[in-house]
Amino acid sequence: MAQKQPESSVHAKRRVKNVRHMPDSKIDFSDIPEMSGEELSRGRRVGRPRKDHSKQLIAIRLDPGLLTKLRRLAAKRQKPYQTLLHELLEEAIEHAA
Repeated sequence: MAQKQPESSVHAKRRVKNVRHMPDSKIDFSDIPEMSGEELSRGRRVGRPRKDHSKQLIAIRLDPGLLTKLRRLAAKRQKPYQTLLHELLEEAIEHAA
């Protein structure tokens, strides 16, 4: 049997369906000032920095209890849990070799 969705998400989905896409050609940009070359040169890239050695995205299934413990340990060490998992796997591989 399907779970009943909370009232708020049902209303939100209905509102999203009623929103129409507006092409850029219909948007009025006249109140936005032009950027000078100097302003553009001071701009910076937003997002993750590019690295020579990027990591590969994978999917992995973990027991929920194990994931909870991993997240708690990562919080104690004040680092993201995926970073901690990476470090733990590196250590395990080095010791196994």
